[in-house]
Formats: sequence, C-alpha cells, structure tokens
Amino acid sequence: MDYRFLKYFLGLLIHVFCISAFAQTELSSKVADFSTYLPIVSANIYIQNTTLGTISNSDGKFVLVVPIEFESDTLVVSSIGYKSFKIPINEFDNSEDIYLDTDIASLDEVLIIAESRPKTGNNIVLKAIEELSYNLPEEPYLQKGFLRHRERNRKEYKWLIESAITLYDSSYASGAEDNLKINVDENRKSYDLREVDSLYAYAVYLKYQKKNTDFKAKKLNRDTIETTALIDAIKWNDKRINGLENIFKGRLNLLRNSNMKEALFGEGMLDRHQFKLDTILVDNGRKLYKINISKSTDFVGLSTENIYNEGYQANGWIYIYWDTYAIKKITYELVAASEIQKSRSKSLYGTQVNHKLIMTYTEFQGKMYPNYFYYETPKLVNVGDRSSDKVKIDDKDTRFYYTVQEILFTEVIQDPDLVSEALKKDWSEDIFKSRPYNKEFWKNYNVLLESEEEEKLIQDLSKRATLFKQ
Repeated sequence: MDYRFLKYFLGLLIHVFCISAFAQTELSSKVADFSTYLPIVSANIYIQNTTLGTISNSDGKFVLVVPIEFESDTLVVSSIGYKSFKIPINEFDNSEDIYLDTDIASLDEVLIIAESRPKTGNNIVLKAIEELSYNLPEEPYLQKGFLRHRERNRKEYKWLIESAITLYDSSYASGAEDNLKINVDENRKSYDLREVDSLYAYAVYLKYQKKNTDFKAKKLNRDTIETTALIDAIKWNDKRINGLENIFKGRLNLLRNSNMKEALFGEGMLDRHQFKLDTILVDNGRKLYKINISKSTDFVGLSTENIYNEGYQANGWIYIYWDTYAIKKITYELVAASEIQKSRSKSLYGTQVNHKLIMTYTEFQGKMYPNYFYYETPKLVNVGDRSSDKVKIDDKDTRFYYTVQEILFTEVIQDPDLVSEALKKDWSEDIFKSRPYNKEFWKNYNVLLESEEEEKLIQDLSKRATLFKQ
C-alpha cells in the first residue's frame, strides 16, 4: 500500500515537473546583416502584437523566453533600415542564424508625395513633439522591465547589479515628479568593489551633509572611516548622478518629460538643437524619417543640483514614423562645448562626451511605449583635492567610473484593477538595497543577454568580489 502510494506520488511529481519545464520555450539565435555577415546590434526580437521581446547584444545574439500561451504566435525580428524576419514560434530553429536584408526608401520620392507635409528636419521634429499627446499613453499603466547597471574604471569592473523593475506612469499629460514611479522587484546579481576608491565621493558627501565643515579628499584616510559611513556616501553619490529617478523623472527622459519646465525637447528646443532631414528608412514595412541632431545657438544644460552639468552641445539622430509622426528611436549625446566644460571634461575624464543616451519605443494598441533605454556617463569617485580649478590627480585610471544603465522593457499592464492594486504596495526605486535572490523568479524572466566580452568581465568581477568579501 505504502509502496503503491509512493510510486503514484513520484509519478505525480514527475508529471508536474514536466509541465513546469515546458511551460515556456527558450528561443536563441544570432541576427546578422545579409550582405556583410556582421552582427546587427539592438535588433528588436518580439512576439507580434505584444510588447514581449528583447534585443540583440553587441554580438548580435539574443535569448527570449516565450510563455506557452504564445507558442502559436509569430516571432518578429526587425531593425531600422532592414526588412523584417517573421516566423511562427513553433517553427523557430535555435540552430540557425537570422539574416536581415537592407530596406531603404527613396527620400526624393517620399518628399514629393504630399505638399502639405513638413519637409525640413526642424519642422518634422516640431510636428512629432506636437503629436506626443496622441502617440504616448493617455491612461495609467504598469510596465515590467530588466535593469543592468554596471560601473568600471579604466582598469577593471567595479560594480554590477541586475534587477527586475516595475514602472508606473499615469499618462504623458501628467508631470513625472508626482505621477511616475519605479519599483525594484528583485535582484539577480550584485558585485561591488567600489569601497576602496570612493574617498572623493565621501568628501563631497560630507561637504553637502555638514555645510560648515571643510573636508578635502586628500586629507582622508580609509582606515579612519567607518564602512557604514562610506557606504552611505557611495549610495548618495549614486542616487544624485545615475539613480533610476534621474533617468525617468529628469530632463534626459526626452519625450516623456518634454512638457516639464526647461525640458530639452520643450519650449525653445530649436535654440539648443537643430534637426536636419537625412534620409528615409524602413522599419517593419513602415517608412521612417532619419533626422540628424546638431548644435544650435545656445548651450545645453541639465541643471543638476550640486553638479556642474552645463555647457554642452547635442549630437545624435532621431527616427520618426512617416505616417503618425511617432518617435521610434533617439540616440543623443551631450558633448562639452563651453570653454569651462571642455577644460573640465578633458582634465577629469579624458573625453568630451559626458552623456550618451539611446531610447527606443514600441507600438502597442496604437500608443508608443518604452522599449529600451541605454544611458552612459562618467562619474567622479577619486580625484584628490579639487578645492581650486587646478585638479590634482592621483591616478588617472581610477579617478572616475564609466557608468552604464540598460533597461529592457517587456510586459505592459493596462488593467485598471491590476494597476490600482500594485499602487497599494510600498514602492522603492533603490537599486542598492539588499534583496534575497529568488531563483524561481528569474527562471521565467526575460533579461538582456551579455556579450561574450561582458560575460568574461562579469565572471572576473564575481571572482574578485568573492575574494574581497572574504
């Protein structure tokens, strides 16, 4: 009796395990150019008529976990300037690479079609900004996403964290300060070696926390600083420079916050930017304006509290759908332009590019939702005494971090009841907070695939982080 029950119980367990194992399908492949065989970076891979998808890494490779309910749907692989590839998910072969052929429309042919349409880059972009209220979501929604945040100096990786996040947005019409929220749901990886070279951050932290105290980084000694105090300083420096709040609620969220005061793409945008129509491309069968972003008469500034973030000129590209004027993609750089900023950037960072931003959007039920954000900026951590304009540098290779934040957005939740229920919970955008690792959660969650180079660097970081903690 007991034997038969045990046999039945084991069989049931195996059955449940099999159902669980096949509850999703993992698709993986490489996307490349048909003519050159070179990898296509940031190609969109998604399930048709949904927001569930991912993008290809710098090697052109991707992995996408597809829930069982979508196994009869169509997978789409697309990239601006290429013909799309479509295949039923149940016919997808992980062993075969995907090759996309170029697809470019004629600029002259398109411009002749309609006399009433704007024909200059400036007027096309102004029209696209005017149409944001129609093209961006009008109702509250939640969106799930994956964050990878990494920092390194010129010698080595110093910090990596990967998180699952939830974004809440009430609508484009509402101000982001009070109507946009971010929650960090889970953490996957967290390796941190920053403590040993963050004395400058600690000195600045003390300066702003204790207004009447004169601290200089060169006078500080790590042996005399409590670890908890240094960690507080590191977190403070993280949050003011590249916390999630900055990227979503600040000026660099170019479209969502174009209606905020002093928005970069708001009132007077042509004083800070000029836009020149370059050509017409195709994305998944739809025509796109490709427009160059360049400098104008005024410098661009971010008005960051306690940080000199002024005196830039903008470079980049903006891609706008021909039919709806919806903005599909923006690549945006802020380059040192004023004499003060050029001198500062050269002496501190050895580069004139202080901010690099990539934003892509996906259309879902007639509205454009965030698809992928990439943000890169240098962050000072160890520069000795900066009490005068003459910066004294102890180690050029460790005085700042290259910090990179990547966010892949997937599921959109519009159900009012689900949105309302989620808002009742406590929300925290603190990516630095320690959270237990939830192995089961990450089995079914779509993440950004690391490139081969990144994977080696991350493995090295994990080994050194373990030794460091010992």
